[in-house]
Amino acid sequence: MLITVKSYAEHDELALVPTLQSAEDIEIEVITQANTDPDSNVFPFLIKYPDLDELETFLVEDPTVKSYELIDEGENQHIYYIEHSGGTELLSPIVTYVNGFMLRAETKCRGWFIQLQLPDREALTTIWEYAKEQDIHFDIVEVYGRSGSETDVAYGLTDEQVEALKVAYKSGYFSEPREMALNDVADEIDISSTAMSGRLRRGMRNLISAALMDDEDID
Repeated sequence: MLITVKSYAEHDELALVPTLQSAEDIEIEVITQANTDPDSNVFPFLIKYPDLDELETFLVEDPTVKSYELIDEGENQHIYYIEHSGGTELLSPIVTYVNGFMLRAETKCRGWFIQLQLPDREALTTIWEYAKEQDIHFDIVEVYGRSGSETDVAYGLTDEQVEALKVAYKSGYFSEPREMALNDVADEIDISSTAMSGRLRRGMRNLISAALMDDEDID
């Protein structure tokens, strides 16, 4: 089933993060394009910043930028084609690889807020595993089904986290007093207590992030 995913990614070597960290109050947005080449490292960006000369100084010093070309400019905003250097961390290749589409990408805090359209949850798992392998901090904020209705919201939980939370709840792990120890809950789905603890902790974090926090609360 087609899903829409809201996520937040953070890594010092993600595209333009050094510029984001250097320029106060800068706003950067990827201009959506139908790019089907997973190996492409050239993207159009809308950058909102008042001082063009200072902005280009930041771009020159940014190790994720190999080259840039100013395409258009208006009052305090500029459109660039930017080619990234070889060491830049990019999520776009893995998104394209799983037949996904990046609906929106804009800077937020110290990283990128990203909205994706993906063919299924397996594609999301592939992206999440890739980010983990690259040491990219990748938070799943919300997952919607095709209809986009609230009943389709998965609250950013992986299937494993959903299973762990359900088993823990049914076993009385969250009861007061606690009715079952963590080791026994883990035995219910045949994983280690360490793995169960990790799933519960990440699941609760994603649940709180999706249910209680707004986009601007991400920090």
